Amino acid sequence: MISHPTAVELTEAVRRFLDETIAPKLEGRESFLAKVAANALAAVERELEQAPAAEAAALQRLTTLLGHDGTFETLNAELCGKLESGEFNLMTPGVLAHLKASTIDQVKIDQPGYSGLAQLTGNG
Repeated sequence: MISHPTAVELTEAVRRFLDETIAPKLEGRESFLAKVAANALAAVERELEQAPAAEAAALQRLTTLLGHDGTFETLNAELCGKLESGEFNLMTPGVLAHLKASTIDQVKIDQPGYSGLAQLTGNG
């Protein structure tokens, strides 16, 4: 299997090309769209780098919370069903901690510059 360039390296190269070479040569709407595309690629980079660990941590929390093994998708759907039906709520031990940790992990990927992220992670 070819190990390089990785998906992260490829998206980073395209993002840097957009940021450093293309966007500065454009004006108006085209410049804005190039920056949007570069930001989208940065989000893809973060997802490729961070999502596997975030999903593994969420799976571990879900397994503990629900008391049995399964895939992330299955356990997450089960938790959603229990929340929707009222069987679980924010007072159910472990639910709030899981939802908070999952939200923080997603914000780290989607909006790492979010002003409240440091406060959410206890670094602010």
